[in-house]
Amino acid sequence: MDTTIPIQLTHYSHGAGCGCKISPAILDKILHSPLAITTDPRLLVGNDKRDDAAVLDLGNGSALISTTDFFMPIVDDPYDFGRIASANAISDVYAMGGKPVLAIAILGWPIDKLPPEVAQKVLEGARAVCAEAGITLAGGHSIDCPEPVFGLAVNGLVSIPNLKQNSTATAGCRLYLTKALGVGILSTAQKKGILRPEDAAVALKSMVTLNKLGEVFGAMEGVKAMTDVTGFGLLGHLGEMCEGSGLAAVLEWEKVPVMASLPYYLEQQCFPGGTKRNLHSYGHKVGALTEQQRYILADPQTSGGLLVAVSEESTQDFETQLRDQGYSFQSFGGLKVPDDGPLITMA
Repeated sequence: MDTTIPIQLTHYSHGAGCGCKISPAILDKILHSPLAITTDPRLLVGNDKRDDAAVLDLGNGSALISTTDFFMPIVDDPYDFGRIASANAISDVYAMGGKPVLAIAILGWPIDKLPPEVAQKVLEGARAVCAEAGITLAGGHSIDCPEPVFGLAVNGLVSIPNLKQNSTATAGCRLYLTKALGVGILSTAQKKGILRPEDAAVALKSMVTLNKLGEVFGAMEGVKAMTDVTGFGLLGHLGEMCEGSGLAAVLEWEKVPVMASLPYYLEQQCFPGGTKRNLHSYGHKVGALTEQQRYILADPQTSGGLLVAVSEESTQDFETQLRDQGYSFQSFGGLKVPDDGPLITMA
């Protein structure tokens, strides 16, 4: 292979980023088994809650967070692919309110199609993000694979009182999202060869940004529930939060954080395959929406933001603390006791 020719990693995969996820409906069938029931009393969070990571009580007031995440390229540049995949995997620890402490790599590589030097660049990107998170990429495992695949298994620690879950929200909570939606739509535009450079830069910056705020939110008593928005889109991950907490959500569309360029790309029919899978799994649980709203809410995010449920009486303090750290997020909706209506509606 001529290594002087730029490698376009997305040409070697059928999926992209968290859009590679198996649909929620099919995943439910895969996971449904009496053998999946765990009786270990030390397991604080397991597979039954559909949360972001497993959590094990260490018996000393703290808990171990364990997670893994990997996918196929969402960008062409191998270094950036490594950065994005790593930020995405580490996010699960932050989403539980924890601090990452160690990572190992998961690499699948088509050795007959792509040279090892390209995989080396992927790992260099991963090491850079791990260093930013203050952890070591300590090893890993690799296999020969038809398509390039990369990700991490990550361990973290959390003080048990700071542990956040996606199923512990309360009625009256206000909802916040720390990153704008739209990465899946823009990545589809890239695959089509129509993504504008300025929009590519916006998407990349979002995907490589670590969700470090999750550790900060973990220490806030007013934060009642938290998860990160990834492959199931805001529609799916908010739906899981609502169902797990026994609540319903009311959104204010004009306040939902959305990348400014999305209307242009939606006009170009840039819909990821994961969007249709998400709508199939969750679309019946949402009220009346425009077509554009449906495609944006179901857009699969890669290394997406944190979805945070904050008690109503704590919102002012929450927003003040964020402003003091240079952030500005506004609430885009709230949670309520469910009625006979859809799980998620627009105000």
